[in-house]
Amino acid sequence: MPNPKRKHTRSRRDSRRSANWKLDRAALNACPNPDCGRLRLPHTVCPHCGFYNGRIAVAPKHKKDKAEGGEQKG
Repeated sequence: MPNPKRKHTRSRRDSRRSANWKLDRAALNACPNPDCGRLRLPHTVCPHCGFYNGRIAVAPKHKKDKAEGGEQKG
């Protein structure tokens, strides 16, 4: 089995390792719901409308407005 005759420098070692640090972009699909159409991860429920597999699987979450959501102090 061949072995290295000399030690590789830190810069040579690190430059080889640093070539693989970048992440791939997530694959996004358009929501099949005709009313939504936003981008979502494949094989997951749409976080905006709750649509999955041709039906509404989860009730969509709506953010509460500040005036509507809670009482204001002061």
